[in-house]
Amino acid sequence: MTELDPMNRRRFLAAAGATGAGAAAMVAMAPTASAASPVADTAKFPFPTGNSVRVLVTGDAGTGTPAQWAVADAIRAVHAAEPFGMALGLGDNIYESGPNGDRDVQFATKFEDPNHGLDFPWVMALGNHDNSAVFPGDGGWLLRGDDEVAYHRSSRKWWMPSRYYSVRVPEQNPIVEFFVLDLNPVAAYLPPLFVPYWAADGQFMNEQRAWLDAAIASSPAKWKIACTHHPYLSNGSHGDAGEYDGIPLEPMNGAHAKRFYEDHVVGRCQFILAGHDHSLQVLDPTAESKGTRQIVSGAAGKNSHGKSTSPDRANLYQNFDDVGFMVMDLSAESVRLRAYTVDIPTAEPKLAFDRRLS
Repeated sequence: MTELDPMNRRRFLAAAGATGAGAAAMVAMAPTASAASPVADTAKFPFPTGNSVRVLVTGDAGTGTPAQWAVADAIRAVHAAEPFGMALGLGDNIYESGPNGDRDVQFATKFEDPNHGLDFPWVMALGNHDNSAVFPGDGGWLLRGDDEVAYHRSSRKWWMPSRYYSVRVPEQNPIVEFFVLDLNPVAAYLPPLFVPYWAADGQFMNEQRAWLDAAIASSPAKWKIACTHHPYLSNGSHGDAGEYDGIPLEPMNGAHAKRFYEDHVVGRCQFILAGHDHSLQVLDPTAESKGTRQIVSGAAGKNSHGKSTSPDRANLYQNFDDVGFMVMDLSAESVRLRAYTVDIPTAEPKLAFDRRLS
């Protein structure tokens, strides 16, 4: 079948969902066990323990293409000069349709091999491509993401003990707590209309809401950062939650994701880190975001070829043409953010943005 662009794919699947097409795929998504069960693993690379941490921020990396390898080579060059303590992977970890089991060779070809030598914890979030059903990236087979949770048990780098979780760094007296969220059930192209567990008001999302509220309220960290795949705000081609891909129809437009952000994240976390749009963006806080700043780093394996929806929205930096990655330096006193673009033929990193944000 001919590949559809994101907007047309979302419209097609909205019609399919309304008529019941694709119901067989969605019925098969019912879980057999809790999707938020943590997995203990003591054999992984340790998280930083000092009074500051340098964090690599990537998203939409898992293509296995020369673009991903070039970005990884550029990351290795920066790491050699200024070592990272950990990384964030903001979803779409295995293009185009996610893994087939936790032993899928794609974990090697699209994560372990490109990231060789980058031996520190990689805190991973799930994206829509990691949960594909009918079309690549439709987000319609949510149990596929559990294969990535299971891979946590066998990789020294890959950190995904459950579909949503938090990480404090350092664990005692943390500077920062990263709240890794799974908004795929409320942001999918193919919404889980026939499986109550995954519904916007179903068990999975209600448990995640309750967990997040309690976790943020009890966090002793100076910096509270939400990490997920689908952005709250984006000037990129997918656009804002509630208006994803220009679709006016709920839930295809991410209206439930917008409500989740506004009820549980904005005003409570200082930053939202997301991918999904294959771009690098540092947006200014808005009245609606209550001081929370949206950052998009989704260009580690693809770029947007210049496509954007709201290019004039206030921002400190945005790039829709290049692949690249970001770096956050966090201490109790400050947050410094850098963005690097990467020339694919040479794998040369270029510092494109460097600013103290707090």
